[in-house]
Amino acid sequence: MTVVVAAVVAGGITGSMGTAAAGNGNGGRITNVIYLLGDGMGRTHVTAAAERYYGAEGQLAMEQLPVVGQVATYSVERLSGQPGAPDFAPNYVTDSASAATAWASGVKTYNAALGVDAKGVVVPTVMELAHQAGYRTGNVSTAEITDATPAGQMSHALARGCQGPTYSDAACQDLAITGAALPLGDVRVTPIADQIARNGTADVILGGGLSRFDAADEKALRDQGYTVLGSPASKTVATEADLAAATGQKVFALFNNGNLTIEKAKRENPASAQAKEPSLAEMTAKSIELLKSGGSRGNGFYLQVEGALIDKRSHANDAAQTLEETKAFDDAVKVAMDFAEQDGHTLVIVTADHECAGFNIIEKGTSTNAEATAPPVNVDSGNTANNSVPTRPTAGTKDPTRSTGPVNGSGQGDPENFAPATFRTPDDPAGVVDGSPEASLWLTYLSGNHTGADVPLFAYGAGSEQLAGSIDNTDLFDVVSGALRVGR
Repeated sequence: MTVVVAAVVAGGITGSMGTAAAGNGNGGRITNVIYLLGDGMGRTHVTAAAERYYGAEGQLAMEQLPVVGQVATYSVERLSGQPGAPDFAPNYVTDSASAATAWASGVKTYNAALGVDAKGVVVPTVMELAHQAGYRTGNVSTAEITDATPAGQMSHALARGCQGPTYSDAACQDLAITGAALPLGDVRVTPIADQIARNGTADVILGGGLSRFDAADEKALRDQGYTVLGSPASKTVATEADLAAATGQKVFALFNNGNLTIEKAKRENPASAQAKEPSLAEMTAKSIELLKSGGSRGNGFYLQVEGALIDKRSHANDAAQTLEETKAFDDAVKVAMDFAEQDGHTLVIVTADHECAGFNIIEKGTSTNAEATAPPVNVDSGNTANNSVPTRPTAGTKDPTRSTGPVNGSGQGDPENFAPATFRTPDDPAGVVDGSPEASLWLTYLSGNHTGADVPLFAYGAGSEQLAGSIDNTDLFDVVSGALRVGR
């Protein structure tokens, strides 16, 4: 299906931001924003990755940014009003789509919605506003580029599953919002791939999801002046070498038919096709290079970068790859920070859409209590007012509604030991190995799904002081749109 997608009209201009930590010259004015998103990355993901790779005294690159805050992530129910309205109805655990809409468009919406409010009304995204105001724009992800986080900047959909390449009522319509099926010309039921290929919202698009695009999409991209690396028409993925050689004002490159490949698989299979995929750090560096080239729209740039596989490995309770993907994301943060410190006019924001799976660091030598044979010992049993025995199901067997069982880690055969995964750190003596009881970092998960925990935020650049402390995810829209002096 081919649909011409109309651009969302931008609004007025807002005031500029402050000058803290922006570098010298031009009064600290921000001309570029790099927004980096670790999908599913909670505070424990950051702490555990830092300890895993750098030890107790070490820090990830993101932790070295001067401004630190935390972000509330809740969404709202379908047809809900915005916070403060009489019909406001919160949903305390968001998905990636509603979270992406919150920071991209500044409104709360329901889980699965992209670029529309909770009542289905289209709202412009900050990337659309930036593009229309003359900024260069880029969107990078290790997921399919039609997935929720990247799509949240470049599309409007009632249902995030409406990715393409074909249209279906089941994937695209939402009768609970609209009451009746929308006509196929409505942007909200247009497959996301069709929208991305035709609306020109992002000048540089790098990620996965080649199978979502077809020959008509490729023609539409080329007709707009994109250099298309690989080919959706022939299902030929782009490669790391293709990206390194790329030039031009507009570049579209997808490196896998689906999501990109975890770093472990690429490292262990160097001769595979997947090993030819670029890293997130390489995609970030190349995007900055391409966006800085300017051209007719050279006011500055807005770049969103997503490390998507943190979330996907957390859903699988795969602690080893959760850590490695967090480190790979942090490598991209370092690329952004190296540029920002040299440039002096770049705002860098590092955060997450939500926490995934209740990732926890537990005491060495212990197990979780999710499926233990008895409740934890009541350490305050001497006080009768504090004496309680929680009701528990028969233990020693796995609960299929809660988990499919251990994924990795030592002791997984013990029914009292619900999948702690153990990892050596730089602080461990020589000879200590991952998976051993002697390893000092013990990790586990609470579930295979998202949680409602606040997520960490790190920032650098003029106006970043607005992000210190506790904020809501919709506040991120205000800060970014303010930095770029665009508004709706």
